[in-house]
Amino acid sequence: MKKKLLITSFDLAIGGVERSLIGLLKQIDYNKYDVDLMLFKHEGEFLSFIPNGPKLLPEIPEYTTFRMSVAQIAKEGHYPIAITRAMAKYLGSFQGKVKKMDEPGYLVIQYGWEITNPFLPKLHKEYDVAIGFLWPHHFIGEKVNAKKRIGWIHTDYSNIPLNQKLEKKMWGKLDKIVAVSEECSNTFLKLYPDFKSKTTVIENILSPEFIRKQANEDVSNEIIKVPGRTNLLTVGRFSHAKGLDRAIEACKELVNEGFDIHWYVVGYGPLEKDLKILIEKNKLKDRFFLLGKKTNPYPYIKACDIYVQPSRYEGKAVTIREAQILGKPVVITNFPTAKSQACDGVDAIITPQNCSGIVTGIKRLIEDQGIRENLISNVRSRNYGNETEIEKLYELIES
Repeated sequence: MKKKLLITSFDLAIGGVERSLIGLLKQIDYNKYDVDLMLFKHEGEFLSFIPNGPKLLPEIPEYTTFRMSVAQIAKEGHYPIAITRAMAKYLGSFQGKVKKMDEPGYLVIQYGWEITNPFLPKLHKEYDVAIGFLWPHHFIGEKVNAKKRIGWIHTDYSNIPLNQKLEKKMWGKLDKIVAVSEECSNTFLKLYPDFKSKTTVIENILSPEFIRKQANEDVSNEIIKVPGRTNLLTVGRFSHAKGLDRAIEACKELVNEGFDIHWYVVGYGPLEKDLKILIEKNKLKDRFFLLGKKTNPYPYIKACDIYVQPSRYEGKAVTIREAQILGKPVVITNFPTAKSQACDGVDAIITPQNCSGIVTGIKRLIEDQGIRENLISNVRSRNYGNETEIEKLYELIES
């Protein structure tokens, strides 16, 4: 008899976690498992990528509220949730200001789930295993009837400001914890060593064949090749973590030094207005381009000369591996989990965590053709496919 699995996430808007979820869903053996997919909101550009196999459960109105404004929640009649969300926003924002946090949003989300929890309904169907693919995991921990609960970690815990007591309580309700890299696991266990015995690593599942096939779209009208010009590309959410403000500063410095570059960014997010102001301030409107949301980022990666990831922190940046799969020389900053992504001088250049480091790394690849060709040769000769990672999940399910 097939085991019944529930996999949960927020939605399928464009993002690295969402692409990873699609990769996971494509690899599951549906002859062995009966899978329900619970998306709190049925929206996002990747919805059409859901493979045949999982059953998409209907939305539950209370859970669709988690990315709405308080006013919108109240307008839809969810008054207790609107009140608790307002309380969570005030509490998280206040603590963020007091502690001078760069991203108090994590606290707001954490308190939002904690305070709103009594007003959220349970899912009454029974499952053998419930899998929470995106933090936080209160839903599978408290609202699902399952014999086993598994929660994913996609980020570097050393950079997330949270209420540690509440976070430990949440993870304590799960049976297994999955980190997407050894470094993610290590930073998590430094804070919560009690969970070592139930924490394991399963990398984001990537298919080189699928990525290369998807990269064949023509984007020459957006990324224009000019002899002597170097086209740089970054893919990522417009957030503090991704370091795009530093990319703009690095672009200005490179232009001032006489380098003919165009720097393109595929993505979207809350800092878009701030980034546009910074581009204008630095007079880079003809050098630094925000291309916006792209359902398929692979043709843009294929079209660039150098892929740059200027992040302050990452869990496991899927786009770095995708750029390597597409044979690109890569420059990444030395965020805490960087060495899980690449080997410096072998399949990427890892630079210091600042603007001058990013500039130095890019200049090195532009000016030294030998290093650039060596990186390209190395990434093209490596097999970055890891479809067999699904076997690790099967082991967790069956154990």
